[in-house]
Amino acid sequence: MYSMAKAGTPHVKSSSQGLLTLWHGMDVSTTLRLLGMHPPTHISQITRLAMMGPTSVYNSAMGAIERLLYGRTIEETELELSPIFVIGHWRSGTTLLHNLITRDPQFTFPNLYQCLFPGHFLLTEKVVSRLTRSLVPTSRPMDNVKCAWDTPQEDEIALCVMSLISPYLMLAFQNDLDRCRPYFDLSGVSDEELAAWKQALTTLMQKVTVRDNRRLVMKSPSHTFRVPLLLEMFPKARFVYIYRNPLRVFLSGVHLRKTIFRENALARPPKEGYEEDVLDIYEACIETYERDKQLVPEGQLHEIRFEDLEADPLGELETTYDVLKLAGFDRVRRILEPEMDELRAYRKNRFAVDAEMAEDVYRRLRFAFDLYGYPSPIEDDQLQAA
Repeated sequence: MYSMAKAGTPHVKSSSQGLLTLWHGMDVSTTLRLLGMHPPTHISQITRLAMMGPTSVYNSAMGAIERLLYGRTIEETELELSPIFVIGHWRSGTTLLHNLITRDPQFTFPNLYQCLFPGHFLLTEKVVSRLTRSLVPTSRPMDNVKCAWDTPQEDEIALCVMSLISPYLMLAFQNDLDRCRPYFDLSGVSDEELAAWKQALTTLMQKVTVRDNRRLVMKSPSHTFRVPLLLEMFPKARFVYIYRNPLRVFLSGVHLRKTIFRENALARPPKEGYEEDVLDIYEACIETYERDKQLVPEGQLHEIRFEDLEADPLGELETTYDVLKLAGFDRVRRILEPEMDELRAYRKNRFAVDAEMAEDVYRRLRFAFDLYGYPSPIEDDQLQAA
């Protein structure tokens, strides 16, 4: 396989996410379970490893207090409004879509603090998020998307922190995709693991609802693999699926993988293998979604092309509301219109593409280029932006 460095990487954002990692949101029992799996470690990550002890004790203590104060309320909370799930492969535009939809005041969402500390955010968020706001970078490490404790976040982070039943476990096993493969669609997990995963998702949604009882908008690329399971749990759920030029997804996906692996590693991150894993996961994601989307009842699924959303955010969002029969678009239009200039000025990462890379990706993912109506990258002269 070719090297990404071969093509060069002009205008690519890569920065630190700070001291906190995914692993610092876990309680003692989950931390011990992770360590019991014997993930690779290295002395270069000693700070992260050393922090796992005190943060897990803190999370356990705060979680115990929260359960005493809120446990019955959480258990009795009903999810009366069917959720909306924003899905699509990583780097396809799910964050942009999630951020736009959740500007609507009729919706709520899990934020970064809630996803990193799902065990006790009802107890601690109001105070601790203010005291620790300086620990959060102003933008994400892999791009220029704004970041803060209260910004929308993908719930897969919380599911990993709560249960370890998540493909994000590969951040601890970075050279072993096969170990985490069953956690994408969950079809190969044990009954006990599946029940624990369902309970983790339900509890997270109940807790966010306790804090704010508006309709939930959840976003996780991993959920693209789980449409049948989510329909089983939430038969009236609505789905918004976003897709994007496969080559741009590949380029941005490799960059994401390198950055997030580096920022959450417990050992030395691998120097190669990213490209093959990204292609492998992309193939499985698209094939799984295209197979399972037929299960979604009419009026509960809408598909969006990223390039159309980027060109006309308000128009595409209005169509989404119409298809999914969501009321109140005029209100969200008034909120979003003043923000359109800032959105258009957003600077995406840009990657140079050589012919060999484009040919290899096209050969491997041609089914997706054809399925979604994208031209061969060899003939496309607009491939710099990713």
